Amino acid sequence: MKLALIGDPVAHSRSPELHGQFLEEAGIEGTYVVIRVPKGGGADAVRRLREEGYTGVNVTTPLKEEVLAACESLDEDARMSEAVNTIFFGGKVMGSNTDGVGARKALETILGQPVALERIGILGTGATARAILAQLHETDAYTYVWGRDHDKVLALCDRFEAQQWPESPPEIVIATLPPSTELPKHILEQVRKAELVMDTNYGERSNIERLLLREVVTGDLMLEAQARASFDFWLAHAQEQAEEIL
Repeated sequence: MKLALIGDPVAHSRSPELHGQFLEEAGIEGTYVVIRVPKGGGADAVRRLREEGYTGVNVTTPLKEEVLAACESLDEDARMSEAVNTIFFGGKVMGSNTDGVGARKALETILGQPVALERIGILGTGATARAILAQLHETDAYTYVWGRDHDKVLALCDRFEAQQWPESPPEIVIATLPPSTELPKHILEQVRKAELVMDTNYGERSNIERLLLREVVTGDLMLEAQARASFDFWLAHAQEQAEEIL
């Protein structure tokens, strides 16, 4: 099984380590490499990797929206979020998005229960935020959105039946913001009061803890859950393809 991660930056990624473990556990010979692909090169990279015989790829910032053009079919999470982080090369190029399920499973692991009826605030309006909102939309959680672009916030609230950021801060906050983002003072003060804050970034890219001056759950748990979901997606389709050939 020949796998890769494309995006920029990718040097910090834990994905090769995680997928190496998954391959070993499954008893499958394979490789997982990281390939730096700058903004604007996503769709071409996907086409090239298919020609080079890759089984599938993960896609990270800033390519998750670009690669939609290279996909011939999308699962529900990818369609709802209009972003792809996992691609399988079979008879056609199949796009999926496991960011949302990764975030949900991470939260449920921390909480020890389903997220249904929890008040969950999402900081940001980008591809990761949309994937999380798409997944939470199916769980009966109450969701709230904050972003600098008011029109984007309103659009997400309409699409995912969420609400604009409330005066009373949500008990759970998920930050999907780039590491360099600065938050307005009133948002910082509100988020500091949340019972749980989870950053979708991890490692050195997780800096919201420094901004908030409080404990934050980094994105490692979410990464592990979404990586497992990606690997399961590849494995299921690879097995299905092998059965069709037989």
